[in-house]
Amino acid sequence: MPATQNSIKLVAGKSHPQLCESISKKLGLSLARVGAFQYTNKETAVAVGESVRDEDVYIIQTGCGENNINDFLMELLIIINACRIASARRITVVVPNFPYARQDKKDKSRAPITAKLIANLLQTAGCNHVITMDLHASQIQGFFRVPVDNLYAEPSVLRYIQEHYSKKDLIIVSPDAGGAKRVASIADKLDVNFALIHKERQKANEISRMVLVGDVTNKVCVLIDDMADTCGTLCKAADILMSNGAQKVIAMVTHGIFSSNAVEKLNKSKLDKIICTNSMPLDDKVTECPKLEVIDISPTLAEAIRRLHNGESVSYLFNNIPE
Repeated sequence: MPATQNSIKLVAGKSHPQLCESISKKLGLSLARVGAFQYTNKETAVAVGESVRDEDVYIIQTGCGENNINDFLMELLIIINACRIASARRITVVVPNFPYARQDKKDKSRAPITAKLIANLLQTAGCNHVITMDLHASQIQGFFRVPVDNLYAEPSVLRYIQEHYSKKDLIIVSPDAGGAKRVASIADKLDVNFALIHKERQKANEISRMVLVGDVTNKVCVLIDDMADTCGTLCKAADILMSNGAQKVIAMVTHGIFSSNAVEKLNKSKLDKIICTNSMPLDDKVTECPKLEVIDISPTLAEAIRRLHNGESVSYLFNNIPE
């Protein structure tokens, strides 16, 4: 049932207009006249073109862009604050890909915990609730003093696998030890085996050695990960799996960042296909990479907004896809 027009304001950030439009259609709501723009000196300004007094405001802005991720983050903070001082009743931020999520711990001397800083900035700006998807580390939820709903792409991934592949030849593979829990959960629900690849990094985004644990002979391997950035991990994992007798390798990721020359790497790789959600804008990438397929997660995000607004359980979406 669509949310009522006079009780909710849906605000689109500039990072992913297509996703915002899709969510607004699913909810049967038009986007509020709240927009951000830049002055010639690159300062961000926000114009609130309609009343948000005593309204529930949902701001959709994903963390993306090689050159403008910080501009989009600043834009989000200013929109939150503009709505807060315009007397919005409750402000919920919908951030499908949480920015700086990989900087979630102090893993070396004098390293910042930037994900915690982002959490503090969102709350200081005036955010009351956060909806995100497949956080790189679930403990980021504990960085907030406000509720955080971390949705999962797993139900969509399961449906895709069940519709396209036979269980008989299937094996689910984690490209690193950190994703073992995610992969075990999917393998369990599909009732198939899983394998994992242990990788050692010398520095960020550079892998020195990868070792396969498990038998993938004559299997269709489905690599599962939360994000694909430079795609070095996925391409090397595909090489290892094929050299160990795999029939073919498919990669499924939630957040397709595809920075630097990632698309070129994917086109040259042994991956048969890469499937990701539209948590990030991918129009040009789909054109450049014939191996790329996109799963629409706007129904899940729209249903999360509707359920939160109507005071219903959001945990239903952890295992189900809204129709």
